[in-house]
Amino acid sequence: MTEPEVNLELAIEHGLTKEEFERIENILGRTPNFTELGIFSVMWSEHCSYKNSIALLKTLPRKGGKLLVDAGEENAGLVDIGDGLAIAFKIESHNHPSAVEPFQGAATGVGGILRDIFTMGARPIAALNSLRFGSLNDPHTKFLFEHVVQGIGDYGNCFGVPTVGGEVYFDECYKDNPLVNAMAIGIVKHNQTASATSKGVGNPVMIVGASTGKDGIHGATFASEEISEKSESKRPSVQVGDPFTEKLLLEASLEIIKKDLIVGIQDMGAAGISCSTSEMSAKGNSGMKIDLSKVPLRESDMSAYEIMLSESQERMLVVGEKGKEKEIFEVFDKWDLHCEIIGEVTDDGILDIDYKNEKKAKVPAFDLVLGGGAPVYIRETQRPDYLDKLNSEDLSKLPEIKNIQDAFIKVFSSPNIVSKKWVYEQYDSMVRTNTIVGPGSDAAVIYIKDTNKAIAACTDCNGRYVYLNPKEGTKIAVAEAARNVVCSGAVPLAITNCLNFGNPYKPEMYWTFKEAIEGMGEACRYFNTPVTGGNVSFYNESPDAAVYPTPVIGMLGLIEDLSFVLTSSFKQKNDLIYVLGEDFEEIGGSEFLKIIHNKVSGKAPEIDLTKEKKIFDLMNELTKNHLLQSAHDISEGGIICALAECCISDEKKSVGAKVEVPVKSRLDFSLFSESQSRIIVSVTAEKQKAFEEMLNKHSVPNKFIGRTGGSNFEINGNTFDLSELNEIYFNTISKKMNEE
Repeated sequence: MTEPEVNLELAIEHGLTKEEFERIENILGRTPNFTELGIFSVMWSEHCSYKNSIALLKTLPRKGGKLLVDAGEENAGLVDIGDGLAIAFKIESHNHPSAVEPFQGAATGVGGILRDIFTMGARPIAALNSLRFGSLNDPHTKFLFEHVVQGIGDYGNCFGVPTVGGEVYFDECYKDNPLVNAMAIGIVKHNQTASATSKGVGNPVMIVGASTGKDGIHGATFASEEISEKSESKRPSVQVGDPFTEKLLLEASLEIIKKDLIVGIQDMGAAGISCSTSEMSAKGNSGMKIDLSKVPLRESDMSAYEIMLSESQERMLVVGEKGKEKEIFEVFDKWDLHCEIIGEVTDDGILDIDYKNEKKAKVPAFDLVLGGGAPVYIRETQRPDYLDKLNSEDLSKLPEIKNIQDAFIKVFSSPNIVSKKWVYEQYDSMVRTNTIVGPGSDAAVIYIKDTNKAIAACTDCNGRYVYLNPKEGTKIAVAEAARNVVCSGAVPLAITNCLNFGNPYKPEMYWTFKEAIEGMGEACRYFNTPVTGGNVSFYNESPDAAVYPTPVIGMLGLIEDLSFVLTSSFKQKNDLIYVLGEDFEEIGGSEFLKIIHNKVSGKAPEIDLTKEKKIFDLMNELTKNHLLQSAHDISEGGIICALAECCISDEKKSVGAKVEVPVKSRLDFSLFSESQSRIIVSVTAEKQKAFEEMLNKHSVPNKFIGRTGGSNFEINGNTFDLSELNEIYFNTISKKMNEE
């Protein structure tokens, strides 16, 4: 390959600015060659450098609580759960690849996040996801939805990790920019963790796992630009996954970690060898001398540029202990995987790259990476004009809906409300036999074997709320995620986040991002759920529109005793139904407003963190005293939809209910209000006295609203047949997907 002349024009084509190109020339003291330009372009891309977000991310609570490593220190967060055990967990996006190659984009998103977990020394025990698509009436959306779900299911099922939960939302704004956020959870003993570091002069640098091909080249820079017609030409930027190879890589990686054969290990994800060599070197204050001729290749005609930038999957960079090379080789040979020494650790801080006896790159590792010499920007902000118009709309002037029956069936039939059974039936949620509560409840619950403990996990975000009020909407995302694990019997521990936004160079979008970060920080500090790390995904917009700002929260909670586990479904007849918390008839940004009035406007619901925490504390004590039969948070669709879900969410055993909900001013608003900090609980008659004593002790607003039983769901004089609701709830999406 004849390398092109490197100049400003070529640098701009690589996504660099004029100032950044000049900065590279100053760092090197010369013009970079083609391979060096490629390395800088991917390492300084938004996807790798977080150059437009890191300054704000550092304002989040990134340490404390039960964290064992501070946010950003390692490939994933690490949280202590006692008994010498820790949970590694993280969420990341694969939005852009999924927009052009939905199956492989989603599959490799799962593969990448799993590698982040087992490079920590943790064995993956569960996967979750958070997905956003356009309207299911659109054929292209159906295509994306179908193949993203297939990609997630195929990779997770073949790898052998249960996909236990998540969320799926549909809205027109995601039509051209689906959001595919993958989360993984693993378990590790405190003394068996690994680090993504390189140190020890002369220690061997090894590439292990699959061979290197031309797939995924410039994947990081592709993820750092807006989706456009050019995206169709970006298919080579989408990686191709092999879950069976990944399973072998998991076992081999955990074995060399457990046998204490290595200094450090890192996944080759975004930016491939460029990223893993530079980040490990920078973390260990070291350098590396690398010979790319030793890298196992799928294609013989690859250039140094292509090898350094390839994002071929199922690969790791390992820094071994000198003298233990033979043992490392034996492990990877046993698992039938490549293991090649491609270089050694140096102490000069330089990445020194050779290929076929030619010097191809010589760059300071520290200057390439996030937290080192990579650029950091704080962009211009401006409050969007649309907020004043949307927030000032007086929704009280909307005509009152008198036919509650019809309105409820329409809202309850929304793809955002109904069961995502069509999705999760394609996932194996029970493999490894840890799953106590799988998809379809407020949070997934995963048993920690050889203990009496479990963890609860969920993903949450209502993009409409964040669109209408970025700061409060993001607080709500954190609060609802915490509420969901609390409703499962857990105490919230920590979060990971996946921040999906538009173009940060647009002042309105950067203002929105800044407000969202402030809201997240405030809520996490209040709930003592520090941020373990995560992912920023900018440029989620097309020429037509940007997605709603969607800061997805992945929440982890700890259940100290298996007897504390709760689910959302009513269990038996004659139980008492209470609602905890207070309704303020808030329908701004609600599903009711969208479905019935075709509006996304008004003010987002308010969130009072003090009230929310009081309910958490109450729920924690009720759970520990075994006073509850069920618990379910009130969210999209309001109390009427939440109660219907309590009746039918256990598909094997529906339990009816007869309730009377207090009405403040309008029945339609009271039933469909999405006011926050509210939970529906059921209690046996025998435990009513102890339950009400606990309510009085905590001074949480509450209301007895009815009893369970019967074959209908009756609410304020409106009666719904449970078999009809079952049909709507569990079959709506499959019917939509089967429509021509």
